Amino acid sequence: MKAYVLRSYGPPDVLELTDVGTPVPGPGEVLVRVRATSVQPYDWHHMRGEPYVARLMGGTLGPRRPRIGVLGADVAGEVEAVGAGVTAFRPGDEVFALLTQGGFAEYVCVREGALARKPENLSFEQAAAVPMAAVTALIALDQGRVQEGHAVLVNGASGGVGTFAVQLAKAFGAEVTAVCSGRNADLVRSIGADEVVDYTKEDFTRRGRRHDLLLDIAGTRPLRACARVLKPRGTHLVVGGPAGRWLQPVGHIIATLAVSPFVSQRVVVTQVSYGEKVRGDLMRLTDLIEDGKVTPVIDRGYPFDEIPAAVGYVEQGHARGKVVVTL
Repeated sequence: MKAYVLRSYGPPDVLELTDVGTPVPGPGEVLVRVRATSVQPYDWHHMRGEPYVARLMGGTLGPRRPRIGVLGADVAGEVEAVGAGVTAFRPGDEVFALLTQGGFAEYVCVREGALARKPENLSFEQAAAVPMAAVTALIALDQGRVQEGHAVLVNGASGGVGTFAVQLAKAFGAEVTAVCSGRNADLVRSIGADEVVDYTKEDFTRRGRRHDLLLDIAGTRPLRACARVLKPRGTHLVVGGPAGRWLQPVGHIIATLAVSPFVSQRVVVTQVSYGEKVRGDLMRLTDLIEDGKVTPVIDRGYPFDEIPAAVGYVEQGHARGKVVVTL
């Protein structure tokens, strides 16, 4: 099969399209024929090996070379074969999944618990735009204990996670204020934002209004400034942060946690689990999507042989919603 192999850190052209062996599903695994995948910051951070400090933290970034051989965390496709003990899926099923690696390939083995039935009203391309971004937004709102009637502020509302966060918060009955650039204002209004703040013209932390929950995806303002937009017992959810070669977004997260004891609000750093619980999150999202409450926002699509160009585009940081790849 064809796959984009990452052998060293660097720019998009380090992604090498080559022939590799088709994986064989082991016990509890499902072999998926990939019909579409998506590209996100997770991919280019691993491609570049940035931030450099993360190479020392013992995760998926090795100190000298990548620990991930094939990037791609989101896939949508068809079940090709199942391993021993798999009961929920059979060949021919249309599915989507959230992985740690392997999506930039024609086939990938997926743990049964990281896989769910594809929403019937989505194409493979649309379904591939969902897993990581939507699960991140869903987990963040769960950790923020969002309730009907809450006032929710989403900083970074026009990106992959942000567009799902706006829609999910609305689906849960919240009133949503979205922070983005003026060129994306119409987009976020179209997906349900009740109010839009253009960060190029106005500092969202000095508007005087307080919210129950802040989903801080962009990480553009320090915690003390963000505390001004939250009610005294509100929740500040750190979902992301500014990109940087050496320290960011790790530095932003550390600085936020260091200051958190000195504010009255609850501070939570959102982390996405890749374990067996992901299937439940994907199934919840499927219900919301099929009910018409959530729809993936896709900026543009690329063919499989242009994955390096797709990663390069996402790295620029201007994508609205998600960037998908068709196989």
